[in-house]
Amino acid sequence: MDKVEFKRFNIFFVFLLVCVLFGYGLSQDRGVPAEAQEMQKAARDYFIREYVIGPRDLLEIKVFELPEFDNTVRVSEDGSITLPLLGNVQVRGLTKEKLERRLAELLEKYVKNAQVSVFIKEYQSSRVAIIGAVERPGMYELVGRQTLLQMISQAGGFKENAANEIYILREGEGGVTASIRIDLEDLLLNGNQRLNIPLQPNDVINVPVDRLITIYVFGQVRNPGAIQVKMSKKITLLQAIAQAGGLSENASKRGVIVKRKDKSGKEINFKINLNDIIKGKRKDLPLQEGDVVIVQESIF
Repeated sequence: MDKVEFKRFNIFFVFLLVCVLFGYGLSQDRGVPAEAQEMQKAARDYFIREYVIGPRDLLEIKVFELPEFDNTVRVSEDGSITLPLLGNVQVRGLTKEKLERRLAELLEKYVKNAQVSVFIKEYQSSRVAIIGAVERPGMYELVGRQTLLQMISQAGGFKENAANEIYILREGEGGVTASIRIDLEDLLLNGNQRLNIPLQPNDVINVPVDRLITIYVFGQVRNPGAIQVKMSKKITLLQAIAQAGGLSENASKRGVIVKRKDKSGKEINFKINLNDIIKGKRKDLPLQEGDVVIVQESIF
């Protein structure tokens, strides 16, 4: 990958800082939310834009106002195609956009400012895209049977700010994109090899960038103050109190208040009885960025 291509990957990497795909199971999910579909489309568009043409790819080429040049051709084993007027043209190693520019230049003697469009109808070169929080995001050759961790290793491994969940976008039958969710903690710490799945050509591996969120715990805890955790960790009320050193001797388990602001900025208060959570009478409360937990003093 040359310097120009690497720069383009970094630009897209910045764009992906806002891409947080919604949770899916280790299965194909076709009833996905509109936001997730937009993210999938963005990843797919990226793959098409950065895909490097290789042998056996099938290309559909059209030139505006020059129909005699329109053709559907398969790339030969030496990486070339044969076209009317131009003859043999080497296309191996070019992206869709680079090939469009090259053909426009070659056609200059036949038509000025030729408008060339290239559509890749079949992807035969075995490649996968790795985007997001890895050391070297980019396109990688898929030689033989390779697993997720083997391919991540080729990309230099995960960065420190990688999220706990990554996603593999895979095009299925009828062009429907499936999202495969991989829990990194289960894969790397628990050694669950079922998650180290074999990759397929055209897979897009998205490693979202995690970010720190701040929760505030005040009142009757041993170490009151701000707590920072990764957003992907999904910290709960009991966990936050534990990270704040636990309850003090004067704490009231019945008098815990969680203050939260909604999207409009309006404050919402939750009054929680910790005994109900501890006894399993209610679920532990997941906390959000900016939540303020106040543990009140017991009156007894």
